[in-house]
Amino acid sequence: MSDSQELGITESKEHSTGEWYAEVVQKAGLANYGPAGMSGFIITRPRGYALWERIQNELDGRFKATGVQNAYFPMLIPESYLEREKDVVEGFDPEVAWVTHGGYEELDERLAVRPTSESIIAPYLSQWIRSHRDLPLRVNQWCSVVRWEATETKPFFRTKEFLWQEGHTAHASEDDAWDETMTRLDQYEDLYEDVLAIPVLRGKKPEHDKFPGADTTTTVEALMPDGKSVQGATSHYLGQSFAEAFDITYTGVDEEERVAHTTSWGLSWRALGALIMTHSDDQGLVLPPTMAPEQVVVVPIWQEETKEDVLDYAEDVADDLRAAGIRVELDDRDGRNPGFKFNEWELKGVPLRIEIGPNEVADEELTLVHRPDGETTVADREGLVDTVESAFDTVYAKLYAAAEDNLSENVREASDRAEILGTIGQHGGYVKAPWCGDEDCEEEIKDQIAAEIVLVPFEDGADTDPIHEGETCALCDDAAVETAYFAKSY
Repeated sequence: MSDSQELGITESKEHSTGEWYAEVVQKAGLANYGPAGMSGFIITRPRGYALWERIQNELDGRFKATGVQNAYFPMLIPESYLEREKDVVEGFDPEVAWVTHGGYEELDERLAVRPTSESIIAPYLSQWIRSHRDLPLRVNQWCSVVRWEATETKPFFRTKEFLWQEGHTAHASEDDAWDETMTRLDQYEDLYEDVLAIPVLRGKKPEHDKFPGADTTTTVEALMPDGKSVQGATSHYLGQSFAEAFDITYTGVDEEERVAHTTSWGLSWRALGALIMTHSDDQGLVLPPTMAPEQVVVVPIWQEETKEDVLDYAEDVADDLRAAGIRVELDDRDGRNPGFKFNEWELKGVPLRIEIGPNEVADEELTLVHRPDGETTVADREGLVDTVESAFDTVYAKLYAAAEDNLSENVREASDRAEILGTIGQHGGYVKAPWCGDEDCEEEIKDQIAAEIVLVPFEDGADTDPIHEGETCALCDDAAVETAYFAKSY
């Protein structure tokens, strides 16, 4: 196979999105599929894990600034612990992987490989909390979970084992716990919009699709270019169900014993799938400067008689950028021509390329090329760092604007079943419609077009989609009680 075939993306994002996505993930060096016989598992390569580390660093700092401490709990959960919260058992039972033997010995009690950790964390919150002085208590863990779903593997979007963070908190009152729930939702929204360059919609899940045992599940949803929605992150107000099941109580100021209110919230590496699919193109991976392992690649272009001067100039440029804290790669390989290097770094998603040849050296200039669209500008060598940082802002703005256009152009309204089915079938995207709140009405859409309600807007504030008096459900003759956003989803 030739170098150009190895580097080139052969599938089309527009016409074969799934195949294109898998090709970008593998050829950009992000992940490989797992061993034969382990369908649903992936190997995360260093470049892919570097992206996850950037998300970790961003969120970890935000969490700690709001009183969260990291901890770690066992990956194996006794079956008796899971059964103490029956809704969790019922909600995850088909997806739980079980350990039945330790070495050659059969275990007295089955151990679940964690599908989520409420049932192992809540008992210890109960031990650690005694008084109102111990509240609020906030812990988070970075770990993997396993959910044995019988679905086709799509790296980062859908795998049996995946990386995530899960936060768990306990509070004295419903108001405090709800504020916590919304604080985390705000942080997830900020991550998508300020770091991943992806605009999101926010709201709550319908009653029948909330986290097992939760009072309310809130969500941020991102629209992919193929018209499908991605659940970007969720934040759950758990009410007192887990606290009652695991005896999370505290003594109030009045010395009376009370049941705590708890929350949990999480974001998985599905965010990486959304990042890759949203911005990348038929040349390969596209990353915003906030996320790219290499923000800049400097490519010197020389003939033998100009090599020394060009390389010296390029090295000085790279050194100045590194000194400013910019992640830079100097590609001074002898064995590859400039065209090969351009294609390789485009495939890997580097946001900004700086080309330096004898003309740039003579004129004390730089040629800058933006990855998203190939826009080329020439700038003075003086003021290098400011120029590059300005280019980062421009690249980010371009990526966000394209994603924002995709979202704004693909939220449509419908007033009856035929409109919902026809609009999603023709255009994809989100279709918002008045809804009575009955799960049976959603089932009709699921059965006919494999779409579902992914979001119900909040009842107040900027996220409101009001129901007008006298409006009826788009799917039956009952009165509408809220707006539902229907979409196909990953």
